[in-house]
Amino acid sequence: MWAMTQNSIILFFRGKLFAEPSKAYQKILIGSTVTALLFIALAKADVPLWAASLAAALIGGGLQPYLFRNLRYR
Repeated sequence: MWAMTQNSIILFFRGKLFAEPSKAYQKILIGSTVTALLFIALAKADVPLWAASLAAALIGGGLQPYLFRNLRYR
């Protein structure tokens, strides 16, 4: 299991994990941006930082399967 994880990490950083790397990077950027904007909005709304980070992480993490549903791997 550890070897498979290491292999996937190596392929990701070499740009060979996804069939269309630019599409994958775009989806990662979208997810990160949504999470960051949500965190900033909650923090400005005087929500405690621990709650803002928890909510942003849960929503951003829940968004990833939706964003990655049509990605093709090599």
